[in-house]
Amino acid sequence: MLRFNQVRRSAPIAGLCLLTTALSTTLVPAALAQDTGTDEDVITVHGVLGRYSATKSDTPVIETPRSVSIETLDQILERGAVDLSDAVLYSAGVIGDTYGISTRVDSVQVRGLRAPEYRDSLQALFGSYNNTRSDIYTIEQVEILRGPSAILYGQGSPGGIVNVVSKTPREDFAGEIVGEIGNHDRYQLAADVTGPLDAAGTWLYRGVGVWRDTGSQIDHVDERAITLAPSITFAPSADTRITALLNYQDIDAAAASQFLPIYGTLLPGPDGRYMDPNLFTGEPGFDRYDTDSLSLTLLGEHRVNEHLQLEATLRRTEGEADYRQAWISFIGGDRYIRNPDGSLYRDGYMPRTFYASEARSEQTAADVRARLELDTGGFSHKILGGLQYQDVTTDNDTAYLFGVGLDFATGLPDSTYGDTFWFNPFEPVYGAYPSDAVIDAFMSDAPESRTQSTGLYVHDQIEYGNWIATLGLRSDWIETDTGSARQEDDKLSTSLALMYRFDSGLNPYVSYSESFEPVIGTLFDGSAYEPQEGRQYEVGVKYQPPGTRSLVTLAWFSIEQSNLLTADPDHPGFQVQTGQVDITGLEFESAWYWDTVSLEVNASQLDTETVDGFQMASIPELQASAWLGWRPTGAWSGFRAGAGVRYVGESQNGADSLETPSYTLVDAMIGYEMDAWNFGLHASNLFDEAYYATCLARGDCFVGEDRTVVARVAHRF
Repeated sequence: MLRFNQVRRSAPIAGLCLLTTALSTTLVPAALAQDTGTDEDVITVHGVLGRYSATKSDTPVIETPRSVSIETLDQILERGAVDLSDAVLYSAGVIGDTYGISTRVDSVQVRGLRAPEYRDSLQALFGSYNNTRSDIYTIEQVEILRGPSAILYGQGSPGGIVNVVSKTPREDFAGEIVGEIGNHDRYQLAADVTGPLDAAGTWLYRGVGVWRDTGSQIDHVDERAITLAPSITFAPSADTRITALLNYQDIDAAAASQFLPIYGTLLPGPDGRYMDPNLFTGEPGFDRYDTDSLSLTLLGEHRVNEHLQLEATLRRTEGEADYRQAWISFIGGDRYIRNPDGSLYRDGYMPRTFYASEARSEQTAADVRARLELDTGGFSHKILGGLQYQDVTTDNDTAYLFGVGLDFATGLPDSTYGDTFWFNPFEPVYGAYPSDAVIDAFMSDAPESRTQSTGLYVHDQIEYGNWIATLGLRSDWIETDTGSARQEDDKLSTSLALMYRFDSGLNPYVSYSESFEPVIGTLFDGSAYEPQEGRQYEVGVKYQPPGTRSLVTLAWFSIEQSNLLTADPDHPGFQVQTGQVDITGLEFESAWYWDTVSLEVNASQLDTETVDGFQMASIPELQASAWLGWRPTGAWSGFRAGAGVRYVGESQNGADSLETPSYTLVDAMIGYEMDAWNFGLHASNLFDEAYYATCLARGDCFVGEDRTVVARVAHRF
């Protein structure tokens, strides 16, 4: 892999080999140097595609005939990101904070659809609320591969994937200690040390650790986290490299998403009143979201000869989560919070829902690959063939106490619990919640769900002169056992693309790709459902002015997701697979670099339509962002500054009956680097703009993230 190495390329193609990645403002141009004493450029690579990247290839983005973006850790931290959701906020066609501030999951949407998270090209999270979020300090970069990816990953979303690349050992000794302090009582210490274990450099090590204690904009929602990520590499020769990575995370927190009712937030509540958007609707003694996870990953490479290389990625992961939360029961407006005479029940008291979950997940996965490079006549081939296996077990026992104490017939307190656990969001008082005995009485012991999948794939990148063509074929076999139903599915997937490289740096391309997702259940006649299918057509152009690091991309795409379930008109209670979702969009990304200034401008437009003919919930039609970075030289050398603006257009609630307003946020940073010290002050939502990320047809809203300020000091050695 090429990360963190120096590579030499002839000057005419130096810009192609440096991955400027759409979205890359980098803000570290001082680390990119030219060797003026030779006829070649010497470039330190920041953010390249490697063997464990989203494309499983080291082909530069400028020569990849589909939409790919990368954010390096330096770029992520420069913009004040504190989690993975923040890391993708300056990405075209991507929503990182779909449900506003969150401590449970990173809800990333790509091209209007939920994007699964991968780590080192193996899927990292499964099910709901049974694992921990990736700590961004343990990763090198975040990659977004847009569109269906069945040819590389098998079953998944047609929107795309998010792949994070882990930090791995380096050949040279280096280290840093980082301290952070921020508003909302945020304190964090992190360390990263790497280098050789022996004089020959046969054994390498890396140790990454993070300790964090932080509050949030929501009262009583705190987080305490410990992350340990040691790794070791065995490299007996230049042709062989084996790395073992351990990742342990222990996070004790509460859920930040409060599911605030639409009435009283986005719309006026009873008697025209509004509640505090940062209201905590749970109970300090009840709410928690405590997660633990442990994973071991093995990365292996062996070059057999100049034409053939073998690779493997293996992982074993175990995770669990103890989740409890209370929230106001959103029951469609204020139907159940008024007395029969229309007056507000007891001056604002409302019923609450109590939820408890005990979840766990286990994953055993492997991706074994072979790469073959050969020439046939005037054609050059880079063939990737692989076998992928995955065995995932999830288990989630839950208790769901909806509207405790509410008589649904009258809308008044019932005779069992009455208003004991009701809550006044306008004058909150805490301390009343069901006992463990009550929760246990409602706990449902769900059966384990197990999915085993096997995939065989082959992908050929063919070059002929200035032409690049890619052809892919994959076959998958999937067995699913939910505890109450068993099902077997198989699917053949294809992909193809064509690109032409003009000498001017202009690379137009077209591509076609597919996705699928199994659907468990049967039709009226007893036959099993077919997998959902996704198809994407994409037309784009990438432009990199010769001899520069700048990159501009423009892409138009059309996604069709079919075989979705809809009601069977002839057999009530059953479903048929006639539903279809259509998404079309236009994405623009650009990153420009000059001597001391960098500028990134991104924009996207999405046109979505659900099975019911509505615009997709929480997906804005328009998005745009820009980031300007400045790193001067001379007397101001060492100083750096940056500022960005993000616009997110209005979105619908999934029924086209309520609109969440658009919002515009400003981010900024200043910093100074002196010898081994690096200081930075980072602010997200600088002007503390109040907004809601989304409001849903079911009746709840999600508050956006307030101003976040983080001061960071790093000492490198």
